[in-house]
Amino acid sequence: MRVTPPEPNEREKLVTSENNGREQAEATGDRGCADAATEDFVAHRNLLFTVAYEMLGSAADAEDVLQETWLKWAGVDLATVRDRRAYLVRITTRQSLNRLRTLGRRKESYVGSWLPEPLLTTPDVAEDVELADSVSMAMMLVLETLSPVERAVFVLREVFDLGYDEIAEAVEKTPAAVRQIAHRARAHVAARRPRGEVTAAESRQALAAFQVAVETGDLQGLLDILSPDVVLLGDGGGIKQAVLRPIVGADKVARLMLGGLVKLPVAVTMDPAQVNGHPSLVIRLDGELDTVVAVRMEAGRIKGLYAVRNPEKLSYMREATALSR
Repeated sequence: MRVTPPEPNEREKLVTSENNGREQAEATGDRGCADAATEDFVAHRNLLFTVAYEMLGSAADAEDVLQETWLKWAGVDLATVRDRRAYLVRITTRQSLNRLRTLGRRKESYVGSWLPEPLLTTPDVAEDVELADSVSMAMMLVLETLSPVERAVFVLREVFDLGYDEIAEAVEKTPAAVRQIAHRARAHVAARRPRGEVTAAESRQALAAFQVAVETGDLQGLLDILSPDVVLLGDGGGIKQAVLRPIVGADKVARLMLGGLVKLPVAVTMDPAQVNGHPSLVIRLDGELDTVVAVRMEAGRIKGLYAVRNPEKLSYMREATALSR
């Protein structure tokens, strides 16, 4: 049974992992437990991927965590597990915490700004407002400012509504400590999260105006839709050219956007897409996917622009990814 997403190499890796786990169980004469373990894992796979992705900001690393989770889950005696969903989330959280330490070292040497890996998402993600908010580019960057344990506690409590006792087991802390961590993380996020409610329709309207202004070279039109203190972040990962530092201010951002695209000696197209549960734009050069642009809205204007160009981060824009909680 295939349990991984669109990439052929990823499918092969997890299918192999799943088969190895099943063979381990069968070697002990417990085929029924192997089948039950597979069914439980597949049933909760989207949830586990979402937990790992929100913890890591990387779909590729989230997939690796799921492989590690499967291998550990395949060796568990299901007769000792009271709540299989909670147990799987616990394994995924611990594996994500382990990987966060590696990612932290990797980000320290990253060229330019580091942005989360964008996901082409299914319509139901946008319909779940809380889930869409939690995986938005803006929120994912806020989560980056938390410590690994704070991030785990916040995600499990605020997004997935797990009880403090369950979270305590996942992060190996006491329930009392988890309550304190949750309070601290909640206050930290509240001070940094995007202000004000913005509907999908408002975001689409702003992006449409942004697109028209860029395509027609309308500087004033672009200035009208950008907040005066808009911030542009670019992520090329040292592979593609991108701004190495945040660009602040409507005039600087507008001139950079218009100047950069006009100078390109290729056909440039911009298309709307649903990315991380929110309206975004996909830029193609001569028909090839080049950049994903997500936005943060405030007071009807674009307050933040997040342009991901690193080709290693664009593989999950080929096919929609299902998320759940």
